[in-house]
Amino acid sequence: MGTMTGMILAAVIGYLLGSIPWGLLLTRVSGHGDIRHIGSGNIGATNVLRTGSKGLAAATLALDLAKGIAAVLIGRFWGPDAMLAAAVAVVIGHMFPVWLAFHGGKGVATALGVLIVLAWPLALVAMALWLIIAIVFRYSSLAALVAAVATAVIAGVALDPDRALVVAAIAILVIVRHRENIRRLLSGTESRISLSKG
Repeated sequence: MGTMTGMILAAVIGYLLGSIPWGLLLTRVSGHGDIRHIGSGNIGATNVLRTGSKGLAAATLALDLAKGIAAVLIGRFWGPDAMLAAAVAVVIGHMFPVWLAFHGGKGVATALGVLIVLAWPLALVAMALWLIIAIVFRYSSLAALVAAVATAVIAGVALDPDRALVVAAIAILVIVRHRENIRRLLSGTESRISLSKG
C-alpha cells in the first residue's frame, strides 16, 4: 500500500472516530436529553458536567480521549505520515462532525489523546497546566487555551519538525474553537467550572 493511500485511509478513519459525539450520545441514553440545549451547548465533558452528573462527564472525557489515542495508533499502522494525518483528522472530526452539521466540540480531550501517543511527556505537561489553571481560576476554557499555547511552544523546541507542526496545528484549531470563550473571558461573562452537583 502506498504512503498516500495509507494517509488517506488513516485520515478517513481518524475523522470518523473523532466524529462520534460521545457527550451527546451518553446524555441522551441517560435521560438528560440533548446536551446541545444545556449550558454552553457544547458536546464535551465540561458541558456534560453541567447536567449534574460527574460520572457522565468522566465517561465523556475518557471516551473523547480514547478517540484520539485510537486514531493515532491505527494511523501508525501505515507509517509516521499516516499517523500524523490521523492525529489531525480525529481532532477535526470531533470539532466538525458531519452527523451534527459540523457543529461539534472544542477538541481538548481528543487532542490530549493524540498527544499521549505522539509525545506522552508533553501530554503530562499539558494535563498539569490544565489542572493548575482550572483549579486556580475555575475556567475550563482558560485552562485549555493556556495548555494549547504552551504545548505548541514546547513542541517546537522538544519535538521533531513534523510532530511539532502537527501539535501546533491542533493547538491552533483548539484556540480557534474557543473564540467565543475568549470573548466571554475578556468580557467577564465566561462560566466557571462547578463541582457542586452530582
